[in-house]
Amino acid sequence: MLNGKVALVTGSTSGIGLAMGRALVRDPKLFLFDEPLSNLDAKLRVEMRSEIEKTRADLAQETGQEIGYHGANMMKEDEIVDAVEQTVKTFGSLDILVNNAGIQHVSKIEDFPTAKWDAIIAINLTSAFHSTKAALPHMRKSGWGRIINTASAHGLVGSPFKSAYVAAKHGIVGFTKVTALEAAGSGITCNAINPGWVRTELVERQIEAAATEKNC
Repeated sequence: MLNGKVALVTGSTSGIGLAMGRALVRDPKLFLFDEPLSNLDAKLRVEMRSEIEKTRADLAQETGQEIGYHGANMMKEDEIVDAVEQTVKTFGSLDILVNNAGIQHVSKIEDFPTAKWDAIIAINLTSAFHSTKAALPHMRKSGWGRIINTASAHGLVGSPFKSAYVAAKHGIVGFTKVTALEAAGSGITCNAINPGWVRTELVERQIEAAATEKNC
C-alpha cells in the first residue's frame, strides 16, 4: 500500500531519522531529506551540507530511488513550509510526514540558557506544527496521509536537567492527539512514537558530557 508514496522526514540525515529514511525509501518511496542546521555556524553548515549530499547520493545509488533534500531551518516557518511545498512540487504529492527533528541541552532550570530553551521548543515542537499545518491540505486533497511524530519516553515521564526537551516532547504527544482527532475520518492518521535511549550522535554527546562531569 506504500508503493509510490512520497515521504518527508525531518532531521533525517543521522540517528533515528536516517534509519527511518532508509526503511521508507526501500519500499520504495520518494524521500525528501531535511535537517535542522540552524544551531551550527556557517563553516559547519557548509561541511555538514557536503556530508548530507554524500549521504543522499549514496542512498539514492544504493536503492535506485529518487531522493531529494531541502536544508530548511527548522526554526523558521517559511522554510518549513517551503520544504513541504517543494516536496509536492518535485514528487507530485506528500503522503507521509515524519516529524523527527530534534536537539537537546542538559542543564538545571536556574542555569538553563533562554536561547537554548527557545531553540529546543522551536525545533522539537513548533516545527512539527508548521510542517503538519502545511502538509494536511495536501493529504486531505488526496484522501490519504500518515503523520508520525517522534516524541520520546520523555513525552510520558519527566527527567532532571532536561526541562525544555521534556516540555517539548510532552507537547508533541498532546499535539499528536489533537491532530489525530481533527483528521479522523479523512483517511489521515497521526501517531507518536516514544523511544527510550537510542545510541545516536545526540545521545553519544550526552553520555560523553555525563562521563566528563563525573570524572571531574
